[in-house]
Amino acid sequence: MKRKNVLFIFSDQHAQKVAGCYGDAVVRTPNMDRLAGEGVRFDNAYCPSPICVPSRMATLTARWPHRQECWTNDDMLRSDLPSWLHMAGAAGYDPVLIGRLHAIGPDQSHGYASRAVGDHSPNHPGSARQSMGVLSGTNDPNRESLENSGPGMSAYQAKDEAVTDAAVKWLLETGAAKKASGQPFCLTVGYMLPHPPYVADREAFDAYNGRVPPPSIDPADMVGEWHHWWRSARKVADVSIAERDRARAAYWGLVQRLDEMIGRVLGAVAEIGAMDDTLIVYASDHGDHLGERGLWWKHTFFEESVKVPLIMRLPGVLPAGERRDHVVNLIDLGQTLLEAMGTELLPNTDGRSFWSVAQDRSACWRNETFSEYCTDPVPHWTNGRAVQQRMIRSDNWKLSIYDSEPPLLFDLKADPEERSNRANDPACADVLRSLMARLTEGWQPKTIAARMRERRVEKDILAAWARQVQPSQTHVWHFASDINHLEPITLDNEETDPTGRIEA
Repeated sequence: MKRKNVLFIFSDQHAQKVAGCYGDAVVRTPNMDRLAGEGVRFDNAYCPSPICVPSRMATLTARWPHRQECWTNDDMLRSDLPSWLHMAGAAGYDPVLIGRLHAIGPDQSHGYASRAVGDHSPNHPGSARQSMGVLSGTNDPNRESLENSGPGMSAYQAKDEAVTDAAVKWLLETGAAKKASGQPFCLTVGYMLPHPPYVADREAFDAYNGRVPPPSIDPADMVGEWHHWWRSARKVADVSIAERDRARAAYWGLVQRLDEMIGRVLGAVAEIGAMDDTLIVYASDHGDHLGERGLWWKHTFFEESVKVPLIMRLPGVLPAGERRDHVVNLIDLGQTLLEAMGTELLPNTDGRSFWSVAQDRSACWRNETFSEYCTDPVPHWTNGRAVQQRMIRSDNWKLSIYDSEPPLLFDLKADPEERSNRANDPACADVLRSLMARLTEGWQPKTIAARMRERRVEKDILAAWARQVQPSQTHVWHFASDINHLEPITLDNEETDPTGRIEA
């Protein structure tokens, strides 16, 4: 049987619900909607961790972050740990990555045979990062990301344009040549959008300015001690309506731009006549709160943060226009792709292939998954607080533990917005007991905290080495800081200051 091509499109920080095919009535995402209409959309797909590097590395290896000791954005994934790309390469594919990988350390491949465009960030902790200019700090969970939001341009959007150009060129040249020779291709296109900065080009911003509805979940309805602390610690407890609406309009604009870039890539696949024999997968590494509950960015186990879009299309193999409510995770995705490619699966992993579920909703599947969020106190955005937190989703129930704080238990069928904590409800005692046992099985937060402290000593040495030695960097996309800029904006009768920021 002829092997299928694989095109994996992987974005960053795309909240699942901000897509037409997932129910958003404002955003324009015709290409994502087309993929969903011609394929299978997963409604309960989760990330392994609600932060970039551990989620991405777990997606590569099909192992939970604690099983690969990659918890934070400065943890290095072991080079000898095989990824699904290694397995695909061993089976005769030639895995190519164009765009974002976000791996830290000297190994900038992790199974990819070649890369183009690269990342905007350095390979090594301790190496100097490129300047974001006037948007400095807006790509991190900082107050600046809301203050300095709106129309303009960020290096992230510009980089994704370069990624799209390179992906289209590769498909029209290398992809076409492979098709002519009967060789399947395996291409990953890694995007930055719609990750903050919450800054979109003027046209995209104006398309949503004043049209995006406000968040539906009030901060007063938020539960969990840690979440209230986090909101206060990151200084987003006093976000003005103007800031909120400006950031949301920009985000919706970035999602539209991302969709347009995806459309260009799909157009190249169509141009070489490969739409019918290419498995196309779209997913994102985690979500974004976007002001829901008064929260921004990710870092929590609320649905806005930990749930991701996941769409798969392959005519004649996958049904068209179907939805799946099965609980799956990005750690399952690599195994699923490998089964679809007809190769062996990765050994010694946590991920399970859901390829049979994608083909047939009645296929047997255990509706259970996890996510974890662990940090040491070093990154500035932790405010000096180390955490070891974990979540389990089992059927309609979700249980999260936040260190020594009371657990949170939600019945997602009755309470999809997670407003009512049922952990102290006597009627849920058996559910709580069962899920807690499953959640803590093999999960030892004290051991994890100790190992993270050990790794911090090691990482500090590597960072000091990089600062002193200044090692060469590979697969880095270079940009001038002045590519980042903001433009003035006026909402209704509000006045703007000379820097273009609105007086709230």
